[in-house]
Amino acid sequence: MEHFYWYHAVDVGNGLVTPGDYDFRTSLPSFGFPDDMKGMRVLDVGSATGFFAFEFERRGAEVVSVELPSLSTWDILEADRAQLDIDLMAWLQCDSPQEAYRRHLDGPFQFCHSMLGSRVNRCYSSIYDLTLAKVGGEKFDLIYAGDILLHLFSPLKALDVLSGLCRGTLLATTEGAFPVATSLPMMEFRGTISQGKDRRTWWNLNNECLTEILKRVGFRSVAPVGRFSGIISRVRWKFERDVLRAVK
Repeated sequence: MEHFYWYHAVDVGNGLVTPGDYDFRTSLPSFGFPDDMKGMRVLDVGSATGFFAFEFERRGAEVVSVELPSLSTWDILEADRAQLDIDLMAWLQCDSPQEAYRRHLDGPFQFCHSMLGSRVNRCYSSIYDLTLAKVGGEKFDLIYAGDILLHLFSPLKALDVLSGLCRGTLLATTEGAFPVATSLPMMEFRGTISQGKDRRTWWNLNNECLTEILKRVGFRSVAPVGRFSGIISRVRWKFERDVLRAVK
């Protein structure tokens, strides 16, 4: 565990809270999740360490947590793939992409899963490849898509896939701030900024853009429900997010 990367801070009980770049515990009211989720079927996409999946389960939901099956399935340019593997192996102090994946994504989740005695079901899949068969054959009352759209080559395709899995509500986040004050639906390309850094941040969608996409893929109403901010602990950067709710 010494070299695990903790994306989320997770309270695993008995006074133990994992490290985490993002600590969403005090931000939960901004999402508008139901307090009682008994009887609900919930999908957490891009689940990482699993904070939201475990929170949904704590509130009574049946939860499927989706994460990529390997580092090779990240949306990154082929020219960057080999160097990203090298950088991650050096950062995580391991000697294979498979071990880097375990330390970066799956190990921290499995640790929390075990400590909590969780029954959350982990589905290993690219978001583009999700099907009802992969996630249990039944649509979801709630889908949570957090900070994933900025990392995807095709946010439109991803949201089209999620729409087909949803029978109720989808919650998604945007960065909240956009470089141009406009009411037009717009996306800002971030791939140049991320070049030589994380190599896999591509877009900033404004709220109008995300709203229009969600309506186009089949949600009848979309509205903002909250805004929150915090500090990314590892780099001490402030972040802000808007939360949008889309209803079938």
